Amino acid sequence: MSDDQDNGQATGRALPERGLPAERVLGDIGALRAGDRPTHGGRLFAYVYDPAVPGLDELAAAAHASSAHVNGLDPTAFPSLLAMENALVGAASRLLGGGPASTAPDVVGSVTSGGTESLILAVKAARDARPDVAAPRIAVPVTAHAAFAKAAHYLRVALDPVPVDPVTLRPSAAAVAAAIGPDTVLVACSAPSYAHGVVDPVAEIAAVAAEAGVRCHVDACFGGWTLPWLRRLGEPVPPFDFAVAGVTSISVDLHKYAYAPKGVSVLLHRTPALRAPQFFAYADWPGYTMVNPVIASTRSGGPIAAAYATLRHLGEDGYLRLAAATRDAVAGLADAVRGTDGLRLLAEPESTVVCFTSTDPTLDLFVLVDELTARGWHTQPQLSYADLPASVHLTVTAAVAPRVAEFGPDLADAAAAARAAGPVELPAELTALAATLTPDALTPELVAGLAAALGLGGPGAGPGGAAADGAGGAAARPGGSADGAGGFAPDATVNALLDAAPPALRERLLVEFVGLLQRPTY
Repeated sequence: MSDDQDNGQATGRALPERGLPAERVLGDIGALRAGDRPTHGGRLFAYVYDPAVPGLDELAAAAHASSAHVNGLDPTAFPSLLAMENALVGAASRLLGGGPASTAPDVVGSVTSGGTESLILAVKAARDARPDVAAPRIAVPVTAHAAFAKAAHYLRVALDPVPVDPVTLRPSAAAVAAAIGPDTVLVACSAPSYAHGVVDPVAEIAAVAAEAGVRCHVDACFGGWTLPWLRRLGEPVPPFDFAVAGVTSISVDLHKYAYAPKGVSVLLHRTPALRAPQFFAYADWPGYTMVNPVIASTRSGGPIAAAYATLRHLGEDGYLRLAAATRDAVAGLADAVRGTDGLRLLAEPESTVVCFTSTDPTLDLFVLVDELTARGWHTQPQLSYADLPASVHLTVTAAVAPRVAEFGPDLADAAAAARAAGPVELPAELTALAATLTPDALTPELVAGLAAALGLGGPGAGPGGAAADGAGGAAARPGGSADGAGGFAPDATVNALLDAAPPALRERLLVEFVGLLQRPTY
């Protein structure tokens, strides 16, 4: 018996005493992957983006492998990577209103590891461009991606949240203008917002930012690679890119609707001068002079090469076809929601998101999510916030199109089952805790008790769909799936507790719960 088998774990230790054959290692990884949500097949409505294009995965994997050991730290040492990165930036710029024949011919940019890094760098560039401001601030709609809050936290920039209309789910230009003060260095808006899929009034917001002399960043990480194609298909996409005067920077993720493997995003600036503060340079030490356009120093060329191969293979005609399929899938899913008693769309779809809520007190959305999971549909619950109700988010990709006809009957069946099961009823003591407990009052013993009551943690436990995704998830799901995978309590119970808690307590609870899951194995 090998030491790996002695360890008592089916998939083995990461560092066994004796090396294992390649086939065994890959088999172990396959065994681990068997517990994951399906990344293909059109039944996962979050976290992954599947175009269902035959051969694309293999092409991207081969391109990734060809450049996996190339280091983006020094572009002069690896000109292939520099050429591919410049080509990706050029493609994104041309798609988003930049390029020689546009109103913004000097657009420059950088390839980052994802939307969160792009947003952090946009905030850094705005902050560092204003050394005269001792306490910089950014004005951001409450519907903007949480990565702005992460950027503010990391960079010690104050975050001024801008309210949104509870019906339109958008901020008004007047509300943004009211949030701008003498220390504001950046205003942000979304195209579209992740949670609801609606495009903010970018032209109006950019105008008030320009009038105040403040940069305006458009977070198009989620939809920036789809909205231009939808516009070409005749959809009424509002202005949001560099064609809008006052927009100074835009971010767009290629690992979303450009369907490149993770993680590749592009951060664009209208001019080189606007980008300059994004760089970090340091020469005051005896080693090489460090010059980094992004946060990381060493960067694998694998993701960049995979994105380059993906774009070249699909081409403009391919993306137009994929956008059309996605548009049709969105329409079909929205019709399914409209046709289900007790549900309503939170916003009329205008991009690639279907977001709905419940109008029936007997139809608990979190129970509905569990029922959909039991039927093979993996959706994303979003907790209530201020005047906005809890909702269910569907990120729709081209792979969903062949599945649309199956979704409607399953949604109706899941809704009926959720009504029959009734809303989640938390124990009275948990409800009281959620209403009165402060984050500072959480002790290890209290966290352990809550976890035990909810069926979380324990030896061999895995997240079962837990997510604290900086690029995307609004409501994490550490409770596991409805079928009890991993021995967890249903997600509905965990989400009901989180929904009953104020945001600060939600954050702390999730940190503690995820911390219970992330323990080393020996």
